Amino acid sequence: MEYLSIHQTADKWGISIRRVQILCSSGRIPGAKKIGSFWVIPEEAEKPRDARIKSGKYLGVRAKARKKEEREASTVKEVDGLDKETGKNG
Repeated sequence: MEYLSIHQTADKWGISIRRVQILCSSGRIPGAKKIGSFWVIPEEAEKPRDARIKSGKYLGVRAKARKKEEREASTVKEVDGLDKETGKNG
């Protein structure tokens, strides 16, 4: 059985070296072995399907959270400006 290095596999599959390392360490490439500090991948191994989220479901989450914080902060400012006895802005 012939093996390829991470660099050769990354070139073959058109992905980054780091991505191949992650796939190896997570067990997503059948037959991949770690020899010392190097990974070797069988030359007939197929590129695993990309299981990362691509739906866009989480796009803009930070912006939405920031807007929510701004709304809550403005509500607190309005409450702080009220006269405690009359409940009106003073």
